Amino acid sequence: MKTLHVFPETIFSVGPVRITDTIVTTWFIMVVIIAVCYFLTRKLSVKPGICQEILEAIFEAIEKTIKDALPLNPWMVLPVLGTFWIIIGASNMAGLIPGLKTPTADLNTTFAFAVISYSMTHVFGIATQGLKGYLIHYKEPTWILLPFHIIAEVTRTVALAVRLFGNMLSGDMVAVILLGIAGLLVPVPFSLLHIVIGLIQAYIFGVLTLVFIAGGIRTKPEKET
Repeated sequence: MKTLHVFPETIFSVGPVRITDTIVTTWFIMVVIIAVCYFLTRKLSVKPGICQEILEAIFEAIEKTIKDALPLNPWMVLPVLGTFWIIIGASNMAGLIPGLKTPTADLNTTFAFAVISYSMTHVFGIATQGLKGYLIHYKEPTWILLPFHIIAEVTRTVALAVRLFGNMLSGDMVAVILLGIAGLLVPVPFSLLHIVIGLIQAYIFGVLTLVFIAGGIRTKPEKET
């Protein structure tokens, strides 16, 4: 029977650095993603086919989503956001593979993703408006509200991390409970539902990141892309 560990377990240590099962699973996911991308892109240059059509459809969907949300050249955001969606989506479904833990069921992982999302807001805000122009929005409508602006940004980052963590951890807990009570048959449709939920959660995380970036550049006049 599969067991669920809420807290990450240490696999081995390198000096003071603990390598947990979450880290090992994340490494495995990254290696698989890189290998798949490598072989798919090599195949594209030789014989275009169904793989190319699928990749182009995914690319165009991401590009359209960014265009609809941001008054920027999509290529400024697409590499980071596309990577976000792929890694988080794969991480959300990793727990379906026996012996692997869902990395996003670890608050450390989701918090790291949320910090990257938070940083992107400021990076693109400063890139489009300059440091002085970007910092102006912190004094709106008055400097007295500056502490509240800062608190709001910190809390939304924490909420983004906790939201993904809670959804994926609860999904793993329900799967373990069903497996223990009903055996192998009943959890099968639930596993399919888990895949759908994992993909939706990855999409929502990316869309919220787009919303945060849009908020960071909102004082910048729109320009043609």
